[in-house]
Amino acid sequence: MTGQSRSDGLIRLMPAVFVLIWSTGFIVARYGMPNSPPFKFLVVRYGLSILCFLPWIWGARVKWPQTGSQWLHLCVTGLLMHSGYLGGVWAAVKAGMGSGLAALIVGVQPILTAIWLSMLGNSGVGGPVNRRQWTGLTLGFAGLAMVVSRKFGEGSPGDMVNSVNLAYALGALVSITAGTLYQKQFVRPCDVRSANTVQLMAAFFVTLPLALMELEPMGWTADLYGAMAWSVLGLTIGGSSLLYLLIQRGAAASVASLMYLVPPSTAMLAWLLFDEPVTIFTVMGILLTALGVSLVIRPARA
Repeated sequence: MTGQSRSDGLIRLMPAVFVLIWSTGFIVARYGMPNSPPFKFLVVRYGLSILCFLPWIWGARVKWPQTGSQWLHLCVTGLLMHSGYLGGVWAAVKAGMGSGLAALIVGVQPILTAIWLSMLGNSGVGGPVNRRQWTGLTLGFAGLAMVVSRKFGEGSPGDMVNSVNLAYALGALVSITAGTLYQKQFVRPCDVRSANTVQLMAAFFVTLPLALMELEPMGWTADLYGAMAWSVLGLTIGGSSLLYLLIQRGAAASVASLMYLVPPSTAMLAWLLFDEPVTIFTVMGILLTALGVSLVIRPARA
């Protein structure tokens, strides 16, 4: 196998590796949130991630973004894809939402992304929105509504839905969708290490005031240490860097095609680890949402 073919093989594996890493984020939130308020956790996560990236950047002599507009666009994506998305998910889980349901709500992001790009006539998505895509959109949200409606106002802590945690989760969904679209449109390719660090710095300074307003202290247990370590090393340095690379390489469609695997895998992990119930309505809702996403992002036939 030549060096080029080996490199191409690794690139093809990147979307699958990204999804495997990304799906653990919702589980980590369940591990960490009983012992910490969400924004304190995220501020420490952002700070430690920055401290990991800076020596790497300095040692490898990585170039920073060259223009003010590059810095601005990276800061905007950092606010959306770190502060907005992670803040929403972590706050939703802290407010009692199950990690499986949080993953399902955010899992409709490929539908919103594909529909938006289709409405703009993006050829990579298949042109204007067609009947199949509208059917997928309807099925995706029907599946989501099925699961949410069965849990609204009911369930034990860690597996319930109320207006507060639902608003947080929907805010995370909007943020990750907008951040993905914004980065693809405005962020010019640059080194993933310096780009990620700029995004993290923006997220840190925006999240810090929210963390200072939280009265609950961080209880440093073994679960919290483990959640923080994986959040920094696996999710931020690994997952977020892969996401940046995939978007810049134009492989967003590949990520989207696998994204609908995140909710069912997260639901199964949450059932095994936290005993979050998986009812027939949960399974049906997940299947409907997955079918809807697959219909929306499936390339049109030639």
